Amino acid sequence: MNQASHHPASMISTHYRWVIVAAGGLLGCVAFGAMFSLPVFLRSIAQDTGWSITGVSSAMTIAFLAMAFGSIAWGSLSDRLGPRRVVLVGSALLAASLALASQATSLLAFQLIFGVLVGGGTAAIFAPMMACVTGWFDTNRSLAVSLVSAGMGMAPMTMSPLAAWLVSVHDWRTALLIIAALVACIMIPVSFLVRRPPALAGDGTAPAFAAGPEPTMSRSEALRSPQFIILLLTNFFCCATHSGPIFHTVSYAVTCGIPLVAAVSIYSLEGLAGMGGRVAFGLLGDRFGAKHILVLGLLAQAFGALAYLPASGLGSFYAAAAVFGFIYAGVMPLYAVLARENFPLPMMGMVIGGTAMAGALGMATGPVAGGLIFDAFASYAWLFIGSFAVGICSFLIILTFKPFARTETVPAAA
Repeated sequence: MNQASHHPASMISTHYRWVIVAAGGLLGCVAFGAMFSLPVFLRSIAQDTGWSITGVSSAMTIAFLAMAFGSIAWGSLSDRLGPRRVVLVGSALLAASLALASQATSLLAFQLIFGVLVGGGTAAIFAPMMACVTGWFDTNRSLAVSLVSAGMGMAPMTMSPLAAWLVSVHDWRTALLIIAALVACIMIPVSFLVRRPPALAGDGTAPAFAAGPEPTMSRSEALRSPQFIILLLTNFFCCATHSGPIFHTVSYAVTCGIPLVAAVSIYSLEGLAGMGGRVAFGLLGDRFGAKHILVLGLLAQAFGALAYLPASGLGSFYAAAAVFGFIYAGVMPLYAVLARENFPLPMMGMVIGGTAMAGALGMATGPVAGGLIFDAFASYAWLFIGSFAVGICSFLIILTFKPFARTETVPAAA
């Protein structure tokens, strides 16, 4: 029955799947790190140009919106063309748009270039790579997806300190141009390592990766299913919960009297804790089931947002960041695992792109909401209280998720 698993080509595929994980993690780290350099540059850009904090922050909101609509488009395209082409185009677009944004002379030009193009380029990495990885793994799937996500989570520990150092040595335009060059030099070559999952490549290794009958449904049935809609809504509210706290952590710490470099280190610690969270939640998801761990994680995330309220000194900020980062980063990869457990592999790009779209829309709420709250109250307190309430919503929604019933009538040899 499982003779194909001993086939030499199959053995190569079994080992190569970890190359896919490494490539996905590196691509995600550089792409998301480049996009999330904006919170680090925020004050430098505002001081140099005279543009308002809310105006510059809005570029990030636009980027999340572009990521949202780009995610399902790029994801669906990767189903048809394969992930390598999509990731390669996205990497080139990201490098070019960062370079263009560094030369913007008006706030509107900056918002459009950074928002639409940088956000759109970043979207070409996440959904195609997550869909690709879920197709390469049957065993250890939660762990594999979490490791790719952990690579993305390394951005605050690598790219953010680099951005902070660059902007302390150079003006923000030069710093952003250097990041654009780094994106091109790393991401374009790594894109060539990406391959389709064996089950979709038609190379004879599919039986080694077949996990029983695939659910049979059309794309339109998948998009209309309660399971897909619940995943979308949960991811939206989940990302809306942590978006504001993530984006405004550095600014909040500075308002509490913490120097900028130390404030960036809080953001980096949040990323480090998130790495541990992704791996821990991945292992727990493989053992106890992705849905159970996601439910508990979303409840914990809501309370984690409140941990920032009493923070004042660097120590209390570190503690809050460690708790919140561990939880919010831990839950994120589980959406891709739930998608793979419930939808057919050939439409993974579309389904994961759809959930990424909802997540990016949720992320878009935080930068502008936090900016408006701070401008109105000269305090971030209501941001964290609001995040708690939104977090409870995501917890209540995921409770209604019911996996598709596995039908026994699907022919075993398709």
